Amino acid sequence: MNIHPSRNITTANSSVGGDAVAHLTGIDLIYGSGSSQVEVLQKINLELKPDDFVCVLGSSGCGKTTLLRILAGYQRPTNGSVTVEGKAHTKPDPKVGVVFQRPNLFPWSTIAKNVEFGPKMRGSTKLERKQRVSYYLDMVGLTHAAKLLPHQLSGGMLQRAAIARTLAADPRLILMDEPFGALDALTRESMQIQLKGIWERTHKTIFFITHDVEEALLLATRIIVMHAHPGRIVQDIVNPFARQLGTESAAQLRSTREFVDLREHLVASIHEPQRASVAVV
Repeated sequence: MNIHPSRNITTANSSVGGDAVAHLTGIDLIYGSGSSQVEVLQKINLELKPDDFVCVLGSSGCGKTTLLRILAGYQRPTNGSVTVEGKAHTKPDPKVGVVFQRPNLFPWSTIAKNVEFGPKMRGSTKLERKQRVSYYLDMVGLTHAAKLLPHQLSGGMLQRAAIARTLAADPRLILMDEPFGALDALTRESMQIQLKGIWERTHKTIFFITHDVEEALLLATRIIVMHAHPGRIVQDIVNPFARQLGTESAAQLRSTREFVDLREHLVASIHEPQRASVAVV
């Protein structure tokens, strides 16, 4: 692996291929007008492909969550377009699932009923719903909690339930906004390993926002770095350490020169907006 400076952004998937799950093209977001105008996002171009696990890094206020909201269909850009599986995407759609930092489960419903919600809204039969609930609760290790209410679960279990509910709706793209940010270190690492396993089994495309550089290096196939004022993508890096989390070599990986170099580069890049972009070969 070589890291070398470049004046241009290195884009991992820059070609516009027909197999893309989602495209963002020329996305601008501007609030206000005249002297009070604020440019929140500027010329965002991004392609998400099948089996991508894209982690987004950047300082607070750089537009990461705003970009996720546009991808989710919760917010429309001022300029530009979003497509999901080749079709215009301007409002929430079952093809796109969202997992937030705070699990937004229905507090009055059991975990099983929460997971059943998506398939029910899509018109699945009772048998299909039962099968999907059973399958995804088993996938996240919560079969035993099916009849419990959300307040009876720990933070990590709640997030697993939220992931199961999202998966049960069968989205093509899953957006995750710092889903493990509120968890303690041990639970967070356990959840990271579990999410990696789920991604490898389901082959969903994942767009994952995080402030944790090491989390990005251990989870992502691609790492995007954003800068603020206005929010823009300055790096799109193919991660040479993808799929290592949970393996026997993961502990040793953290101390290798290559891992440390890229981690330090990413940290510096986040905090030094004028730093040159890098290419990872």
